[in-house]
Amino acid sequence: MKYEIALTVEASAEDVDTRALERLALRALEAEDVAAPSELSIVLADDATVQALNRTYRATDAPTDVLSFSQSEGAAFVRPDEALPHLGDVVISLETARRQAGEHGQTMQAETQHLLVHGILHLLGYDHEQPDDAQVMHGREERLLGATRHH
Repeated sequence: MKYEIALTVEASAEDVDTRALERLALRALEAEDVAAPSELSIVLADDATVQALNRTYRATDAPTDVLSFSQSEGAAFVRPDEALPHLGDVVISLETARRQAGEHGQTMQAETQHLLVHGILHLLGYDHEQPDDAQVMHGREERLLGATRHH
């Protein structure tokens, strides 16, 4: 297999199709031409877990919707010879996603899929700090989510 997706559910996820998230992650990695083989970790968590990670790694003591932890940053990670290269971890707060889905008037599944793609793009080096970068990242998100249709 080109890519291995390790999805862990640590919060109530009855309103999320986790298999669809795994398929979307695979499509996103393929569409972005990520070197294969590679592994991606996805964690579906609660606000408390995400807030603790945000406080520890980003010095922000508040929950957020999605955090991305790239394995290509910082010190080199030693792994066994048989282990796949690990792209990183995408951690999604399902509680925040539910609130945002309501605010955005969309389904929980659509919100979670958007956060997943957003997190994967951050792992691949995209950001949205500058307007031009934000426009590029938003365009990639739309393409990966299939939001843009050609007539």
